Amino acid sequence: MKAMDYLVFQLQAPLSSWGEPAVGGVRGTAEHPSQSAVVGLLGAALGLLRDDEAAHAALRDGYGFAVGLQSSGHLLRDYHTAQVPPRAALKGRTPIARRDELAIARGDLTTILSTRDYRQNAASLVALQQRSGVTPVHTLGALAEALRRPGFLLYLGRKGCPPGAPLWPQVISAESARDAFEHYARLHETARSAAADSRSRAPLEEIAPLTRIAFDDHIEAGIERTLTTLRKDRLIRRRSWQFGDRVEHVAIIANPEA
Repeated sequence: MKAMDYLVFQLQAPLSSWGEPAVGGVRGTAEHPSQSAVVGLLGAALGLLRDDEAAHAALRDGYGFAVGLQSSGHLLRDYHTAQVPPRAALKGRTPIARRDELAIARGDLTTILSTRDYRQNAASLVALQQRSGVTPVHTLGALAEALRRPGFLLYLGRKGCPPGAPLWPQVISAESARDAFEHYARLHETARSAAADSRSRAPLEEIAPLTRIAFDDHIEAGIERTLTTLRKDRLIRRRSWQFGDRVEHVAIIANPEA
């Protein structure tokens, strides 16, 4: 295999949430980031508005995606209540902010109940590779620069889930996503060690080993799939929250210490 360029970055946070199909008031979360979440993150970094459907579709279709799961964290379930205006109160106007949405008589507001799931202290690496035969609107280097200096605030699935560590995006030449993840871990450790203080205390934590890699058909994963599944995380329309099915392969990585 010949070397190719991959954009690799890390996603760590005290809380994250990777949306699954919602049924009624239940808002579940997957164990690792969805393709739509990564597209949304890149869109926010680039400063794209939600109604720019073409720009989000270009991000979706321009790259192959792989996620290296380090830790799925622990499940946190939140019983959530929220005040919302009835549909009739919004007729003829489109609220821009939450404050606008609630700018009606307090007695006219209703309450909705939901259960929302989060992952505590989860960590993943993400790799992007330019799709074969596609010329993306944004180069991998441009995406890396946007992640370093995002146009909008970045969060991991929900607005209450800011990153707990720098994303530290790097463009890496490697033969596969797995090799790119391993190279990224070495670069990260070198940077950590170089930033240690006089007592050899390095900032942040070491990158944990991967437990599995989830990838699509448009990236050279460098590992044999263990299983294949359908995941409803292919972005169709960002503004109206419409998603379609996507084939995702998962490779389980054996623990060498087991």
